[in-house]
Amino acid sequence: MPRPLTFTILSLTALAAACAPMEEGERSSEPTAYDPPVRVVGEARNCIPLAQIRQTPVRSDDVIDFEMRGGRVYRNVLPNSCPQLGLWEAFTYDTEISQLCSAEIIYTLQQIGGGVQRGAGCGLGRFVPVEYVDEDEGE
Repeated sequence: MPRPLTFTILSLTALAAACAPMEEGERSSEPTAYDPPVRVVGEARNCIPLAQIRQTPVRSDDVIDFEMRGGRVYRNVLPNSCPQLGLWEAFTYDTEISQLCSAEIIYTLQQIGGGVQRGAGCGLGRFVPVEYVDEDEGE
């Protein structure tokens, strides 16, 4: 049985200190008003290639931007809030394929007693291609 690949995604801040219809009650994967503001530029995807992920700024307990090589950005709005993701701004995941998909579970990473410990497990949403919008744009 192949051993799963383990990838850890940490934002610089943390280092320094499936196409299913929505079920009733499920949150939309549409980007919301988080900083920085974005504009949707395409259809949501279920998966993105791991090798293309450059960095993953965590925007809140339920929003992660996946910035890709080449400049493309995918905003992932988690179906549920992920406890302390926005505080620690770091997460990890295990995958057996070369893509990160909406069916994956991410785990928060927390600095505890000088070490890093895995925390809450949270499901990913779909990956929505976005562009960052200059706040002065449109005025």
